[in-house]
Amino acid sequence: MSSKAFLQRHPVAPYFVMAFLISWLGAFTVVAPKLLQGKAIPRLDGLLMFPVMLIGPSLAGIVFTSIVDGRGGLRNLFSRMGRWHVPVRWYATVLICPVLLLAVLFSLRALLSSVFTLNLNPLGIVYGLVPAFLEEVGWTGYAFPKMLVNRSALAASLLLGVLWGLWHLPVIDFLGAASPYGVYWLPFALAFIALLSAMRVLIAWNYSHTNSVLVVQLMHASLTGSLVVLGPLSVSPAQETLWYGIYATILWIVVALVIAWYGKHLVRQSIQLKTMETATE
Repeated sequence: MSSKAFLQRHPVAPYFVMAFLISWLGAFTVVAPKLLQGKAIPRLDGLLMFPVMLIGPSLAGIVFTSIVDGRGGLRNLFSRMGRWHVPVRWYATVLICPVLLLAVLFSLRALLSSVFTLNLNPLGIVYGLVPAFLEEVGWTGYAFPKMLVNRSALAASLLLGVLWGLWHLPVIDFLGAASPYGVYWLPFALAFIALLSAMRVLIAWNYSHTNSVLVVQLMHASLTGSLVVLGPLSVSPAQETLWYGIYATILWIVVALVIAWYGKHLVRQSIQLKTMETATE
């Protein structure tokens, strides 16, 4: 069996292997001099790993689309990335993350401590846009439709959400304001992965109705951007783990409502059939 035939028969797992390898090797390259000298990784170096990691999902997505689906697949991918003509209500889903985040932080500030005061850093919008537009080329543009072939939208999005969270592991200790997290690293990582997994289901819900990578990119940007724009700056590792955990819990409540209303396919039956046809093109 040729390599192309193998990838066409198994289009999902090799994609994630390539995406993770590119991202993690890139991240390692950034900090390799410090690691080889036995030095601690400075926060700035840790933050610089993330832009390099963004190459993995997007590059692997384009490469695998070209190999598995050919030129027609690439045209389809870029078409979905430019699909903006969707009902306004799906653009409104972009507000889910910032609205819930504001509610969580305002509540914690009122009930617990003023350390949960909003950061209000407008430059965080850029930090949200760049990862969203690059990552979703691979996560939603390539991987999610392929994962739908043998799974429901809910199962596919949950698996993708966990993988998305694990993909961040090299930089998890440099995310947020309270890094390094010390003994709270594992609880923070679990809260972070739970947050991303919930968001991935909401992204899948949107995409299953719109088939628009563009709107998904905006949803992703609203999640990442709001964390940077609004997230408090003076929290301890324990406090940051707490508010991430509460935020994840609230998002999962929203996810539960979506699943209760739409079912495991996250769409009405007629839309589900159309989505499955698109996934197998």
